[in-house]
Amino acid sequence: MHFKLISTDQNSGARAGKISTNHGVFDTPVFMPVGTAGSVKAINQQDLSKKVNAQIILGNTYHLYLRPGLEVIRGAGGIHKFMSWDYPVLTDSGGYQVYSLAKRRKLTQDGVWFQSHIDGSRHFFTPENVIDTQRLIGADIIMAFDECTPYPCDYDYAKKSMDLTHNWLKRCCRQFNNSSNIYGYEQSLFSIVQGSTYSNLRKKSAHTIAEYNCDGIAIGGLSVGEPHDILYEMTDIVCSVLPKDKPRYLMGVGTPENILECISLGVDMFDCVMPTRNARNGMLFTNNGIINILNEKWKFDYSSIDPEGESYVDNLYSKAYLRHLFVSKEILGPMLATIHNLTFYISLVNQAKNHILNGDFYKWKSKTISKLSQRI
Repeated sequence: MHFKLISTDQNSGARAGKISTNHGVFDTPVFMPVGTAGSVKAINQQDLSKKVNAQIILGNTYHLYLRPGLEVIRGAGGIHKFMSWDYPVLTDSGGYQVYSLAKRRKLTQDGVWFQSHIDGSRHFFTPENVIDTQRLIGADIIMAFDECTPYPCDYDYAKKSMDLTHNWLKRCCRQFNNSSNIYGYEQSLFSIVQGSTYSNLRKKSAHTIAEYNCDGIAIGGLSVGEPHDILYEMTDIVCSVLPKDKPRYLMGVGTPENILECISLGVDMFDCVMPTRNARNGMLFTNNGIINILNEKWKFDYSSIDPEGESYVDNLYSKAYLRHLFVSKEILGPMLATIHNLTFYISLVNQAKNHILNGDFYKWKSKTISKLSQRI
């Protein structure tokens, strides 16, 4: 993997760049649709690439490990061939999923015992076997195993968790360097900064993580319930420490406003289930605010979903028709809403990139962000 920084905004930390992998090149800032189990919900891979213009998608090690399982993926020749996706893939190591299973896990210095949410079977994740698992899955970018702290979290726990994550990173790097790719193309390892909402821990973690010189650096443990101002404060602290020649990935964030603000702080990569999950519940993001398509007010509204939108859904279908699909519980409703929301997110970060290159990002962001969160 190669990261090329092309431009930095003069009035903020916003950056535009390119990341090259063996499965293609993608621009940054970038939004990655979440395909947890090898599928982005309610949309097929061809529409993702051709209609939504997704450049890279995310899969999850925990879920793919449990189902369909590593033997199935290896038999197919890796995740790209298994799901017929010819472009880059990033896999989350499963640290967040283990965090979410707090009542079904046992954390040790060696790794984590956990129970499957599918059948209750017991499994053990270590830094070493998580690297091996991601080698078998075959993503272009793989993540180090970390512990994600909850919010709120006391200082002592946050420090112990950070130290554990650093220790696990050392083991992940050793295993990564002592193993090789399986499917004939290179894989890149990203490390993860932790430290909860404590500024001194975040600084220490960012400095420590940077020393490992991984191909990219993620910021984890945020967007877990903390207020937005704390999210921005911690992100700003970390980005001020991280090397400029490495891509920065803010995990699991977030709303359109969150993304623009964090681009302004120097983040390059984002993922979040929000556009797809909200789409399935009838919540649509538009250039002028948020629409709940189930509301009665749209019953006779034959106008475009988003007159300024770039999705083909905006040009073909009215609010009244999409509302009808949802009220009638037609499968097409969530499918069209998913295409709309993903197109909106990806178009938004592409606009951000263009404004960074044009030198007017900060002015554009300030004007745009005021409209995005209002309810229509």
